[in-house]
Amino acid sequence: MNTTSPMPQESDEKAPRSVSYDVPPVTRAMALLRYIAAGNRCRNIAKASAAVGINRTTLIRLLHTLEREEMIEKTPGGDGYVLGYGVLELASGMLSSRDVVRTGQPVLHHLAAETGLSAHLGVLAGTDVIVLVRETPEVQLVSNIRVGSRLPAYATVMGRVILSHMREDEVRSIFDDYNFSAFTDQTPTTVDSLLGQLKLDRAAGIAWSVAFFEEGIGSCACVVLDQNNAPVCAISLSGPQANFEEGSEKRQQIMTGVVDAARRLSAMMGHIPTN
Repeated sequence: MNTTSPMPQESDEKAPRSVSYDVPPVTRAMALLRYIAAGNRCRNIAKASAAVGINRTTLIRLLHTLEREEMIEKTPGGDGYVLGYGVLELASGMLSSRDVVRTGQPVLHHLAAETGLSAHLGVLAGTDVIVLVRETPEVQLVSNIRVGSRLPAYATVMGRVILSHMREDEVRSIFDDYNFSAFTDQTPTTVDSLLGQLKLDRAAGIAWSVAFFEEGIGSCACVVLDQNNAPVCAISLSGPQANFEEGSEKRQQIMTGVVDAARRLSAMMGHIPTN
């Protein structure tokens, strides 16, 4: 008869086991933020609930919580949501840690001083562009754009030049069910008209605006690419409309300055030109 006592088993506390550290409320909040970042306004709660897989009551509570934390904010018309300045703060910290903002600042400072125009660096956030860097010359300013300004990507040169380096299906996804507004008679008001403009911008390698977004103001922008040839941000110049019109004595200097600045910052981001 075997009288040997069985070996003591390790307690459940020590036994290896598969543990999920997922926190469902955080997962749902992140899904909702990504949904809004893609350009969805959550105007229709039932539609948004089905799209993100969150029940209506929880969705409404998440919207109120994210708005309180300034991660999202009401649209000017109050009929939906867009990303808020809390996201901008997080994005700014991330970009700074990757040296995009810190590296871009002196590049833009030189560009503004060399051209006598306002220089900006912006990133795409859903259907908008958020300005992260602004450098101005020591002359009377004509641009009211500030760091943190949120601009409609489809109607502004920084947004256009970033979008022009994205696939058509990505652009359509971003602007699906989007309510376009015409700022001037040049503004695209449909996805198809926007894609037509983006095709021209991509071919030119630079996006121009001669009162395209605001009467009396001209601007142009060039994309900054990373090591994967993907758009990171855009650099732009803006100033009096006359400087940006075809035939202007300053137009060539503007184009050369923006393109050179974007190429320089792209190289710092690891981009290697293919030609």
